Amino acid sequence: MQLPWSNSAPPSPYLAEPGRLGDVIAAIQAMATYKFYKLTHEDWADRIAADKTQGDKWKRLFEQHPEFFRLDSAREKASLVWRRQFPKRFDVDAMRVLSNEEYEALTGDQKLRISRVPLAASDIKTLVDTAVNLHSRALEHQKDRRWWVALAGAVGGLIGSIVGALIKG
Repeated sequence: MQLPWSNSAPPSPYLAEPGRLGDVIAAIQAMATYKFYKLTHEDWADRIAADKTQGDKWKRLFEQHPEFFRLDSAREKASLVWRRQFPKRFDVDAMRVLSNEEYEALTGDQKLRISRVPLAASDIKTLVDTAVNLHSRALEHQKDRRWWVALAGAVGGLIGSIVGALIKG
């Protein structure tokens, strides 16, 4: 059982690095709207931060926030969970959703240009609001935990004083 004043609980991923909330929001925005729903970590780093060398940073973020992101089975590509729920019928060149018949008529090479539909602005707002709320809760939890640490320290000091008085007396 985890005691509320214990410091052994892992910190929230929202508090793991400075600027984490901003990075989560940036990733949500990019991954929700880019024509292809799934890319390598380096390609997402390029899309989000214009720096392919930050692929490891973004992979870590994707791994630490499964409430929004998923990695493929090879753990080489990431996608936005919400977007994965749509069928692969979005033609990235025509910028429209294909019917099942149109999709079935495509060749293998043509299917490489098919993705999942980008999210609507209202969907993106919902995800961003969720990230902000989760970040706020993590900050509140951190404040609550500090209160318990101070209380535990005071109680420990009081017990120490009582024991010391009993030993002397």
